[in-house]
Amino acid sequence: MNLLVVTGKLASNTVKASIRNKADVLVLDIEVAAFTTPALLGRSLLSPKKYDLILVPGLATGDYSGLEKELGIPIRLGPKHAVDLGFILELSDKFDFSSRVPACELLIEKKRYNAFHRVNELEKNADAPLTLRKVKIGGNSRMKIMAEIVDAGSMNESELTNRIIYFIECGADIIDLGISLDTSRSEVRTAVETARSITNAPLSIDTLDPESINAAIEAGIDIVLSLNSKNIPLVDLSMDTAAVIIPDRTDDLESLFKNMESARILGIKNIIADPVLEPAGHGLTKSINRYYEFRQSDSTTPLFFGVGNVTELIDADSIGIHSILSSIAMELDAGILFTPEFSHKAHDSVNELKTASTMMMLTKDRKSAPKDLGVDMLVMKEKRRREFGSMPGSCIEAKGSEKWHLDPAGCFKIEITGDEIRNGKLFPGKIVARNNNNSIAGSTARDILDTIIEHGQISRLDHAAYLGRELMKAEIALRIKRSYSQDDKF
Repeated sequence: MNLLVVTGKLASNTVKASIRNKADVLVLDIEVAAFTTPALLGRSLLSPKKYDLILVPGLATGDYSGLEKELGIPIRLGPKHAVDLGFILELSDKFDFSSRVPACELLIEKKRYNAFHRVNELEKNADAPLTLRKVKIGGNSRMKIMAEIVDAGSMNESELTNRIIYFIECGADIIDLGISLDTSRSEVRTAVETARSITNAPLSIDTLDPESINAAIEAGIDIVLSLNSKNIPLVDLSMDTAAVIIPDRTDDLESLFKNMESARILGIKNIIADPVLEPAGHGLTKSINRYYEFRQSDSTTPLFFGVGNVTELIDADSIGIHSILSSIAMELDAGILFTPEFSHKAHDSVNELKTASTMMMLTKDRKSAPKDLGVDMLVMKEKRRREFGSMPGSCIEAKGSEKWHLDPAGCFKIEITGDEIRNGKLFPGKIVARNNNNSIAGSTARDILDTIIEHGQISRLDHAAYLGRELMKAEIALRIKRSYSQDDKF
């Protein structure tokens, strides 16, 4: 395919370096490539007939349909940034470019769609030693996310319902009901019955107390967590109920095998093993080694991997921790990734682990590293860094003004709202800008600021600049799921 890439003077060197002779380059007589127009392009083309496709800058906004018809050659949008051209052109033979969506965005959407389609296909055909309510656990199925609702037995119906809906909407495959020692049998049954009325996902009970376990079994629980030599003889599991077996001491792997055998003798056939993942500083490396030793001895029993034991006890961003722990879990053929998403720093853990488990399934399928999958966990880091600008020879040194003037049109209080459960559905948070007259709510800084201007609620340039800064901070906070306070450093 003969390609022509159109650009402006400023980006010309970057474009030429990026495409590496994979296409011809037409440098228009303009500085900024985004300002390319159909008329300018038409005047600048000397021998267009030799090309099968013309790519204009991804940020160009003109309508090229007339020129395309005149030339008889497709004119499509390339990527927004010149640095991405080489990557895009490598796929040009099997990629349908668009006249409306920049190639970089189109490629991301296409790769993401293909990734999830492949995961669904793999999951459908997966073989698993355990299936609960149509959810496959273990084998070559996707690692399932178990989300614990801490102290579920003490919650009222509304609180428990909202928490379950939140976790399911975030991607949880299994809902775990954490039960404290002072919870009564009736409260346990109520929690299980309430949860079952909300979701058909498998339900588990998390407690060492045999009385609470038996109450949950009577109410129809699907999985029982934390069975060892002390409580195994005291619980009455049905044939279909699954049990997560733990060692008597975290460093005693042999007791885990003994407890599994005791469970089998008592008729418990659906067994999930938990060698217990320890927090950093308390035996994390040794515990991972226990998982490895277990897998060397037992290659089929589904493994429980308590990711939350690590994430909740380290002051570091959870997304990176979840990425690497899920990679380790994948190599150990783990079946369940567990998180309570309890502390503020661990917020969104269920969503992060669901993404990680999807990536790991694709990694196994492709027999490759977890990169270039169409799904990623990049939030603050870039996969391909954009070109940096250069310092001018001379410039005015920027200096903030100490002056402050009240805008006659009024002031704004800016906040962001949290995700909310309404009518059984999860609604993402919004940015809210309030003044004396009304409130404006939206998802982006641009939408809110444009609405403020449209309604004549701002009259000073310095106020507009200030609102732009604060609204953008609020938008970023909303996107990365952290809190925001007006005028605070971000």
